[in-house]
Amino acid sequence: MSDAPDGLRPGEGFWARVALDVPLPGPFDYRVQAAVPVGARVIVPFGRRKLVGVVVDNPAEPSIDPAQVREVEQVLEDLPPLPADWLRLARFAADYYQRPLGEVMLPAMPPPLRKPSAYQGKRSGQGPVARLDARKAKRVAAAATPDQAPVLNEDQQAAVDTVAALEGFKPVLLHGVTGSGKTEVYLHIAERVLAAGRQVLLLVPEINLTPQLEAAVRARLESVLGVDGLAVMHSGLSDGERVQAWARAQRGQARMLLGTRMAIFAPLTELGLIVVDEEHDASYKQQDGLRYSARDLAVWRARDQNVPVVLGSATPSLESWYHAGRNHYLRLTLPGRARASSLPAIRLIDTRRLAMRQGMSPQLIDAISQRLERGEQSLVFLNRRGYAPVLHCASCAWVSHCPRCSAFTVLHRAAGRGNRLHCHHCGYQAPVPRACPECGDQDLEPMGRGTQRVEEHLAELFPQARISRIDADSTRRKGSAQALFAAVHAGEVDILVGTQMVAKGHDFARLGLVGVLNADSMLFAHDFRAPERLFAQLMQVAGRAGRHANGGEVLIQTGYPEQSIYQALLRHDYAGFARHALEERETTGLPPFAYQALLTAEARELAQALAFLQEARDVAEQGGFSGVSSLTLYDPVPLRVVRVANVERAQLLLESTSRPALQAFLTEWSAHLPALASQSRVRWQLEVDPLEI
Repeated sequence: MSDAPDGLRPGEGFWARVALDVPLPGPFDYRVQAAVPVGARVIVPFGRRKLVGVVVDNPAEPSIDPAQVREVEQVLEDLPPLPADWLRLARFAADYYQRPLGEVMLPAMPPPLRKPSAYQGKRSGQGPVARLDARKAKRVAAAATPDQAPVLNEDQQAAVDTVAALEGFKPVLLHGVTGSGKTEVYLHIAERVLAAGRQVLLLVPEINLTPQLEAAVRARLESVLGVDGLAVMHSGLSDGERVQAWARAQRGQARMLLGTRMAIFAPLTELGLIVVDEEHDASYKQQDGLRYSARDLAVWRARDQNVPVVLGSATPSLESWYHAGRNHYLRLTLPGRARASSLPAIRLIDTRRLAMRQGMSPQLIDAISQRLERGEQSLVFLNRRGYAPVLHCASCAWVSHCPRCSAFTVLHRAAGRGNRLHCHHCGYQAPVPRACPECGDQDLEPMGRGTQRVEEHLAELFPQARISRIDADSTRRKGSAQALFAAVHAGEVDILVGTQMVAKGHDFARLGLVGVLNADSMLFAHDFRAPERLFAQLMQVAGRAGRHANGGEVLIQTGYPEQSIYQALLRHDYAGFARHALEERETTGLPPFAYQALLTAEARELAQALAFLQEARDVAEQGGFSGVSSLTLYDPVPLRVVRVANVERAQLLLESTSRPALQAFLTEWSAHLPALASQSRVRWQLEVDPLEI
């Protein structure tokens, strides 16, 4: 340990400034007997509690009276101090997303690494990392059977060579049609980076995409990774598995890290490449706590580390497409499918004059029958789980409302447990009433349809077919999603019914037909991003068809076939759609031509939430804050779903033509919000770059 720094007398000890996960600005000063390096974790007293914190500075003097400074209880040395680049990332995220530093650092870590009880007490031993090391909780991964790398086509090879030749930071937008072999490009680039002794971070949007990608990485890159050089990190892992992945990354043992959005905070000290697959996906935006965008942080981290970052998608976000159009990003294109197959033929089924059967047109039913006769698989896509969106009474028009939310309860059927009503907003559940609560009529009927009802009807239409459903209900148990997808890949499923879980990333070899139900539900949504999401969703799910052979077919049922979104889909014309959408955004002054922040308030009464937001708006207009001149403040309004779990919600949208001006304003304005919220008795959340308004 070093000698005491300037400003401390012999015997007085050392000072440590510690970031804690508390809803206060912080960091907080503590006394420590021996110097503690920046980045080390410590256990400190805070009020009546003990908390794990991260040392972020060693000040010469504390910021408060030294007599009031408490002592660090324990310095945790089971892992090296967090590296300087990780601390910079955390500071940037805290500043940009307007959150205390501790609320960024600590939640980014696996839970056991931030719990004092994991290190103190009878059962703690030496801490979670030491216990895992001692008993080798996760066995070394078995050697994978090596795969022969396919020969890249001309466009793929050009993309690999271009990225490999980059020196230093450069964002690359890899725009490739579905089935164009973007994954192969990632693997070839990663192989070169790993061979040079650097680490690779590969992000995917959803947990269910990790198993097949993990298998591909192990089979293809074991020669440069080693048997145990790959680590996986996502929220579906146990605490022990997450601790082990984090520890291997921080120690430099993991040469490649594969994970969902949380993996952007993994402490990688020799980072040489970041890849963000399906970069357009909204799953990269955290929706509670620190509401960060993993894609945006990936670009910042790559710039900070001076390494390339590859953003891949068949349907890039309009923000990324805009940056590429202005040459801020390097755009590389994969215009054709990697295998000897063409893009699927897309047909629009005009449902306005058709006799539908449980939401399915005669054309779709005939197409499924033909695929069954040919021994091919079909996918019926409906982004609505459950049996029916609502239960209603035809006699008095009663509908099944959630008693705690301003939303309907969804009818679910469960084998052995009977039918139940579920609220997808607050989790409320209740048995289906025997009769209408309003008029007593026993003939209650489901309205609309979800994946359960479609699955049931398909079983009636095709009794010999093997039908499987993949949605959030059928994949609740750990490992169930992987097992269901494995059955589809193995050819044990003839008809797959699924939600957005099946829409992207999966390479189904025998899937020849995709049928899309209820596509119009997003067509006229109030959210200005709805057309972009709808186009991406439909193009992604359409891309599952015919990936290994010609003859793939996509049937989209719609009552509005003339809509420009559907017409662009017919041509597989993302560039045309993006050009039209960006022109509309520029005309209306919406992102990426403006920058937004959203202040959300929650209270027992809607009037409280609206009053708080109005006061916050008044303070913004009258406070003389930096950047306010370029700001547009909209009126406070209730959220679309106003009440969730008996809490009323409202929002205030802020918009600026200058990102720096908006950031300067938010920094000053947000300092006044806690006092206003305390007076109004509301909970509030400030979100920068919101995706849902």
